[in-house]
Amino acid sequence: MSLIQPHGGVLVNREADGAERESLLRAAEALPTVTINARAEADLELIATGALSPLEGFLREADYLSVRDNLRLANGLVWSIPVTLSATAEERAKLTVGNDVALRTRDGRLVAVLHLAEIYTYDKQREAEAVYGTAEEKHPGVQVLYTQGEYLLGGKVTVLDHPSGQEFKQYRHTPAQTRALFAEKGWQRIVAFQTRNPVHRAHEYIQKCALETVDGLLLHPIVGETKSDDIPANVRLRAYEAILENYYPLDRTVLAVLPAAMRYAGPREAIFHATIRKNYGCSHFIVGRDHAGVGNYYGTYDAQKIFLNFTPEEIGITPMFFDNTFYCRRCDGMASLKTCPHDASQHVSLSGTKVREMLANGEIPPPEFTRQEVAEVLIAALSQPLKKAAA
Repeated sequence: MSLIQPHGGVLVNREADGAERESLLRAAEALPTVTINARAEADLELIATGALSPLEGFLREADYLSVRDNLRLANGLVWSIPVTLSATAEERAKLTVGNDVALRTRDGRLVAVLHLAEIYTYDKQREAEAVYGTAEEKHPGVQVLYTQGEYLLGGKVTVLDHPSGQEFKQYRHTPAQTRALFAEKGWQRIVAFQTRNPVHRAHEYIQKCALETVDGLLLHPIVGETKSDDIPANVRLRAYEAILENYYPLDRTVLAVLPAAMRYAGPREAIFHATIRKNYGCSHFIVGRDHAGVGNYYGTYDAQKIFLNFTPEEIGITPMFFDNTFYCRRCDGMASLKTCPHDASQHVSLSGTKVREMLANGEIPPPEFTRQEVAEVLIAALSQPLKKAAA
C-alpha cells in the first residue's frame, strides 16, 4: 500500500531552476508588471510546490465560475475556493493575452512569471456571497476580496523565488518532502491538523484521539497572512515546539508549516484545507468545531456538513469529525458532548478574549484548558506590549 494520490492524480511542480530560471529572470526585466498582495504571494508558493495540485496557475474564467458556483473545476474535479490573481485597470491596460507578465511583491521583488492566457472581469459581491456566505465588508476574507483589482488574470505560472521562503525554514516542507518523510517512516495513514492558533487541551485531545487510529500526525499550522488579532506565527511555532516536546510521541508526529493565507471561508475552506493536506500525503484530516470560521458567519458544524455534498471518492482524503471538546470536572478528564453526560457548569470553558487577557496579564490559564509550557511561551510574547507601555 502506498501514500494517497495527489488531488487530480499528479503532484504539480511550477518552480523554475537552472537555465530556465536564469532566462526568465533576464526576460522579466522587460515585461509588464503586476503587483501581488499577501494572499497571492502565498498562493504562488502553494502552486509552485504542488500544494494546490492540480492547479498550475491562477484560474481562468471557466474554472473560476465553476468553482464559485459549483465547488468544482470545469472538468468536474472538486475544488472549493477560487485561486485568482487580480489586476487594476492601470495594470490591465499594459497587458496582452498570450504574453508573459512579471509578478512582483509589494516591495518590488520579482517572484514569478505569469503566462497570461486570459483576462476577465468578475462580480466581487457575488463571489463574496458564494464563497464566504456574506457580502459584509467586516468579514476579513470579503475585505481582502473587495480591495482587489477589477480584473482577474488567468494562466500558468513559473515561480522564480518564494516570497517568504526563508521564514521558518526548518519546518517549511514541500508536499514532495513530506511524502518522502512519511514513506521513510513507513507511514501510510497520516492525519493532518489545521490550525492558526496555539494548541490547547481540546486540540490536544482530538489530535490524540485521531492518532490512536493512524500511523502518524502532521501538525500543520498556517503561517501565511491571518487576522491582525491572531497570535503571530513565530509565537505559535514556539508554542507548538513546547507542547510536542513534552506531551507527544515525537516518532509519530511531524511539525511542518503551511505557507497559506487564511480566507476565513468556513465550510468551503474546510474542503480547501483537506485537499491541500491530501497533496501533502495525508490520508485523514481533522475537522472540528467552526473550522476556518470567523464571527458568527457559519454554523458550528457547517464545515463538517459540507463534506456530505461529495462522495468519499471525490474528496479522496478521509475527514475525521469532532464535536466541541472540553475538560469536565465530574468526568475528571477531557470529553465532548458525545461522551460527557454533565451540564455546562461542570465544563472548563474560557473565551478566546478571556484567555488573551489572562496571558497578557501574566496569568496562566487553568491546566484543564492549556498546558503550562504553552502558556509560558504565550505570556512571554503577549505581555511584551504591556511591559513596553508601562516603561
